[in-house]
Amino acid sequence: MTPRTVKVERAFNRFSDWIGTFSAILLLLLVANVFYDVVMRYAFNNVSIGMQEFEWHLYSMIFLFGVAYTLKRDGHVRVDVIYERLGTKTRALIDILGTLLFLWPFCFLVAGYGIGFAYEAYDLGETSGDPGGLPYRWMIKAMISLSFVCVIVSSLGFMLRAVNEYLGLERAHEYETLDP
Repeated sequence: MTPRTVKVERAFNRFSDWIGTFSAILLLLLVANVFYDVVMRYAFNNVSIGMQEFEWHLYSMIFLFGVAYTLKRDGHVRVDVIYERLGTKTRALIDILGTLLFLWPFCFLVAGYGIGFAYEAYDLGETSGDPGGLPYRWMIKAMISLSFVCVIVSSLGFMLRAVNEYLGLERAHEYETLDP
């Protein structure tokens, strides 16, 4: 029987996988956008400021949402030289405390300030400063808060994985092929 915390961890991991898929789709859109921009520029001598701005919007979103998926895949930066030499329970405790003491306060801070940042842009009707640029600048600014909320959700799965490891339970990914 699958322990309850492992089932909950699996649910959070599915969310993180969905965010990873979303980031991959954004990457494909970015490649298509850059291709279109290059063809239009060099074949037809036609430059679109809006399409160029859309490139950095897509790039920003890939980076912002990719952080949540990277956390699930345990690809974030830490001092692996020391961390890898520690025991399983010690590593799990470091992950739990790091999430609670560092990751969550930072995410809540950025998400909270990001809401005000996006609202101010919406309230002012902020648009691109360039002629032909994109309107509705608040939309890309809102992605900051949304992406950090996604990191918080993904970090719940990350922390549950650490709790399961600390308790000596099997990890959720070991069950993914067994249950539909």
